[in-house]
Amino acid sequence: MRTTVLDPGRRFPVCLEPDDRQDLVGFVREHRHLLRERLAEHGAVLLRGFDGGLDAFATAVSALADRLLPYVHGNSPRTKVSAAEVYTSTEYPAEFAIPLHNELSYAARWPSVLFFHCETAPERGGQTPIADSREILRRLPTGVRRRFTERGVIYRQRLHSGVGLGRSWQQTYETGDRALVERHLRELGAEFSWCPDGGLRTSQFRPATAVHPVLGEEVWFNQADQWHWTGAGPDMGEELLELFGEDDLPTSCRHGDGTPLALEDLSDIRRVGWECAVRFDWVPGDVLMIDNVRVAHGREPYSGPRRILLAMA
Repeated sequence: MRTTVLDPGRRFPVCLEPDDRQDLVGFVREHRHLLRERLAEHGAVLLRGFDGGLDAFATAVSALADRLLPYVHGNSPRTKVSAAEVYTSTEYPAEFAIPLHNELSYAARWPSVLFFHCETAPERGGQTPIADSREILRRLPTGVRRRFTERGVIYRQRLHSGVGLGRSWQQTYETGDRALVERHLRELGAEFSWCPDGGLRTSQFRPATAVHPVLGEEVWFNQADQWHWTGAGPDMGEELLELFGEDDLPTSCRHGDGTPLALEDLSDIRRVGWECAVRFDWVPGDVLMIDNVRVAHGREPYSGPRRILLAMA
């Protein structure tokens, strides 16, 4: 077994690669404790050179995790591809980059670990950059860090009922039962209201940072730069804002005191995230495990077919 660290300066991700091709499921079952130790040590583990497709990935991550989580309350466009709670990675157009973020950091509950699997590597680009959320917090300008930690973020959604911009509430909560949606939102402490056209509005206050449950260290942990209208790019964002207005955008956000987010702050957040990122090219069969609180992830633009799968625990 070859063990290498792809970015020695940041000590992650650690890459485990067998001397000869091995079955992914058998390896994971035999070395479950080792993989958990490496994840705790480095925050990100890349398994490369193993045999197995979608079914093997679903079985392997089910063996690693106590329970795989559904993508309920998520705002990204995805397709569920397995009964074992495996989804496609975010299906944004290939020409757009996805900034560094921690999955579901806008929610009251989030996954602890993410598992990515490369079925098809793109011809060019399409990396899934990862970054240490502690480093992002340290490197942010002092004013940005202070404004966000003092005020927090209010995340707002406007979900249609079947036809409209963005995801429907049925897709978002994986049910057509309003009572189940309401119960879920109450459990999260979110405010919500049903719209006359059958759509749903939600609002939830969240802090901008979190404390890692094991390390005890503060990390940057929010998705304000994605939820804000500028997350669609300055030109498209302005067009959407003009067409729909802030209140009717699929996602929007402000500081917890209701004040708008400064565009300069959002630009700094995106810049620092990319500066902290570690990149590697996907190889078909790769499995990447990341600590979702300690490590943020994103996506580079790409060309050619690309299929990366995601499971959460």
